[in-house]
Amino acid sequence: MKQRVLVLNRAWQPVNIVGMRRAINLLFQEHAQVIHADASGHRVMPLAEWLAFSEKHPDPANSIRAVRLAVLAPSVLLLTEYDRLPRREVRFSRRNVYLRDAHRCQYCGRVFEVAELTLDHVVPREKGGKTNWENIVTACSRCNAKKANRLPNLAGMVLRKLPARPKWRAFLTAFAGEEEAAPWLPFIGAPPKDRARADSPQ
Repeated sequence: MKQRVLVLNRAWQPVNIVGMRRAINLLFQEHAQVIHADASGHRVMPLAEWLAFSEKHPDPANSIRAVRLAVLAPSVLLLTEYDRLPRREVRFSRRNVYLRDAHRCQYCGRVFEVAELTLDHVVPREKGGKTNWENIVTACSRCNAKKANRLPNLAGMVLRKLPARPKWRAFLTAFAGEEEAAPWLPFIGAPPKDRARADSPQ
């Protein structure tokens, strides 16, 4: 399954996004428990409880099937054996710049495949421009070549929006898509209001 899973530390803070294979490994090795949302709030469910729940509430379209069982695909996991500090900011990288800009050239406005995209320094390095969130934008190869080592206005080009450091919550939503990220939203910002119930002894 291509679905991804949000991983929280013991303080209910987001620390990672993992693929479904990694999520299932964490669950079956009992390094994590599932956080399941229902009408009454959020419940923490260890492996045995999640397997029983999966059997009682089958959903073939949202399950990982094995020879002897089908396990519902979790959306959020809570680590059990170790803690990690939450990420305070989105890591600067080529891939994350493309995600921030939604694979759209910030000059012509068209969406491109990754192979057709480049990174452009709005203020060229030769003029003191830095390689950071506030000075790097996604550009198609054609627009990047047209701009060359000039400021946008000197190249007769206009930025569609000023580059900025993305916020964690907005970035996660863009990264995953609104539908996939919907179960994550209570945890990306403040902890859920019913955290006390979810933290209660099983």
